[in-house]
Amino acid sequence: MTHYLQTLREMRERAMQGGGSERIAQQHSRGKMTARERLALLLDEDTFQELGALATHNITDFGMDKNRVPGDGVVTGFGKINGRRVAVFAQDFTFVGGSFSEVQSHKICRIQDVALESGIPIIGLNDSGGARIQEGFRSLAAYGEVFVRNVLSSGVIPQISVMLGPCAGGSVYSPALTDFVIMARGISYMFITGPDVIKAVTGEEVSFGDLGGTLVHNSKSGVAHILAESDQESIELVKLLLSYLPQNNTEDPPQVARYDSPDRMEESLNTIVPEDENEPYDMHHVIEAIVDHGSFFEVHPYYARNAIVGFARLDGYSVGVVGNQPAHLAGVLDIDSSDKIARFVRICDAFNIPIITFVDTPGYLPGLDQEHYGIIRHGAKVIYAYCEATVPKISIVTRKAIGGAYIAMSSRQMRCDLAFAWPTAQIAVMGADGAVRILRKRELATADDPVALERKFVEEYREKFFNPYIAANVGQIDEVIEPRETRPRLIRALEVLRTKVKQNPPKKHGLMPV
Repeated sequence: MTHYLQTLREMRERAMQGGGSERIAQQHSRGKMTARERLALLLDEDTFQELGALATHNITDFGMDKNRVPGDGVVTGFGKINGRRVAVFAQDFTFVGGSFSEVQSHKICRIQDVALESGIPIIGLNDSGGARIQEGFRSLAAYGEVFVRNVLSSGVIPQISVMLGPCAGGSVYSPALTDFVIMARGISYMFITGPDVIKAVTGEEVSFGDLGGTLVHNSKSGVAHILAESDQESIELVKLLLSYLPQNNTEDPPQVARYDSPDRMEESLNTIVPEDENEPYDMHHVIEAIVDHGSFFEVHPYYARNAIVGFARLDGYSVGVVGNQPAHLAGVLDIDSSDKIARFVRICDAFNIPIITFVDTPGYLPGLDQEHYGIIRHGAKVIYAYCEATVPKISIVTRKAIGGAYIAMSSRQMRCDLAFAWPTAQIAVMGADGAVRILRKRELATADDPVALERKFVEEYREKFFNPYIAANVGQIDEVIEPRETRPRLIRALEVLRTKVKQNPPKKHGLMPV
């Protein structure tokens, strides 16, 4: 028996070494942790249970028969984060660059199945150079098995991808199918084809960072949702993000102990909207003043900055927050911000998180590029997402709510449960100047002083329509409230809506305008 135990212990020790001490040293020299070091930091102490530690590939071509390591470049298993059960996998760049193999697929698929069947979140720490070329089509087919499970798990269990290396080709599609992508600055990259291939095919020269670095995917493509500065910060952000999410779609998010008074009112909110309607203000300040102190966790902060999305807490309960950002592009809805809002609303709806929407938008962004690149289709995603969502939804119009953007941004017609407005709200079909030029076209055309008359008509239109009271009179706004009252109003409304039950018609799936 001693002999058998010794063999097992030696194999386990070999698995712990990954690609060997020299490769581990190279990993550290790049400012990166090893797969096992990352998992040790992510999981509660002594909770990790590994699966597939001794699995190895069976490829003999290109000298691979002499290059076998137990685990085959990925560590998989399950453990706990702050006492909550999770499934995890971490690719090991120290063995063949973490390249994706058939065995890696078997191990990752196995843990994906465990996660889905057990109803627990799955977290992937990705550090891979792409498909293992030595395996040919086997590694490509292996990706397909992972993709299927990503899709089947979508909306059922939270899926979080952390990019911690130069992930290319098929290695980026699986993260793109998950709910959240975190990238670490300076060490993570995502691209379909690398700089060398691009140069050979198109003649373009581009660096790794400019092609698929953290800033590119956080600010331009929108592929990444959260930017971290290091391995360590990436892992801390995973823990924080997970704290706002439930274990699965049949559960509610965890509640934290109350630490901020539900009756707190912020007097500063009564003066936060400028007198000049064209003067910007920062919607972040509104959100942070209303939610539990320090609880706002923004998602996609660098992408489509004319919209704000993120998680927060109200009286200890998790909520999703959506807001137009008047400090950037006046808070207009465009193609990118529409995608950003629609996706976040659907995530909240999938995981039973109430949605609070702060509205201040002059409408959809006009322009030739916007029309030609599909603002109609992309803008319709916002409408679809809000209409589809059955979680509690509350909207607060802080200032402008003009035209189709008013309807789209969680209006009563979008099945919003409660619609509030501040006294500064302007709810109208279109801007005053444009409306007057259409409605008073004949009078202006024959006036002796059309400029003065137009100014007079504009003031009349503003006085009559640019306020929340007509909308309140006809029931489109449930209540006009003082801004400082917003926090206690939201908390009490959510307390009532917590037992809301609403179901959509039975169907295989809808056809979102993707």
